[in-house]
Amino acid sequence: MNRKLKLQELGRLSVDEYRTAEKTPLVIILDNIRSLNNIGSVFRTADCFRVSKIYLCGITATPPHRDIHKTAIGATESVDWEYVDSTLDLVRKLQDEGWQCYAIEQVENSISLEKFEPGTNTAIIFGNEVDGVQQEVIDQCDGCIEVPQFGTKHSLNISVCTGIVVWDLYAKMKL
Repeated sequence: MNRKLKLQELGRLSVDEYRTAEKTPLVIILDNIRSLNNIGSVFRTADCFRVSKIYLCGITATPPHRDIHKTAIGATESVDWEYVDSTLDLVRKLQDEGWQCYAIEQVENSISLEKFEPGTNTAIIFGNEVDGVQQEVIDQCDGCIEVPQFGTKHSLNISVCTGIVVWDLYAKMKL
């Protein structure tokens, strides 16, 4: 029989321990995300895999907000985040600092997620729920990563897509 573990048995870090713990050399950039629940879910995923930072860009809402908190369940307190108005300016700045930036998008010549090998410092950009990542941002990126899909739909919810991509990259980084 498998007994479900109690919260106190999980050995989770406190917020203070999390802040000083080694982070995954991965940055998440949210480009004009509309849904506050999606934003909160991304925070929760980022906390789970100790992502270095989340950048909230354009119309993407910022904490504190009740609807972000509802799905983040406290991850806005542990994960480092920053609001930046222009996604394009941020990508240029990160590239100047040695980060490789990849849009998660369906484009010509995209790299399939299972074939992508992350570098030392990797930033991944998730776009608006309707329009995706802005074309000018795609043009500036070092490449685009596509999550393979085999059904009738042509896209994943951004929070689901973030979970898939971050898990895959985390596993490949072997931290």
